[in-house]
Amino acid sequence: MAPNSSRPLSPHVQVWRWHPTMASSILHRATGVANYIGAVLVSVWLVLLASGPEAYGMWEGVKAGPFGILITLALIGFTFSVVYHLLNGLRHLAWDVGLGLDAKGSNLRSILIIGGAVIITAAIWIVGGLV
Repeated sequence: MAPNSSRPLSPHVQVWRWHPTMASSILHRATGVANYIGAVLVSVWLVLLASGPEAYGMWEGVKAGPFGILITLALIGFTFSVVYHLLNGLRHLAWDVGLGLDAKGSNLRSILIIGGAVIITAAIWIVGGLV
């Protein structure tokens, strides 16, 4: 039996309309992956910190060099990733008990969660005096 090539794929990428809940779901998966990578990097930093002044001096040397800005941006990104994943995870818990499943409200909450993650991340870095 030959496949029918006139049938479109489902869902077809060219006709699918992006909406905040879909973007939020994709971002949730991406931040989950970023959290794994960030956890490994934070673990390396903790091992260097626990290994004594000489080992930690290597970290300080790299951070003071040309890669310092990249490291800071990566840490800010990791902070956003953790905060966003936490906030969106709380929404998923609410969905699991049947709350907030309406389409219009879900789209609004998706936008609020992304905005809230940006604001909380900025607050952590500004109030913490890290930037």
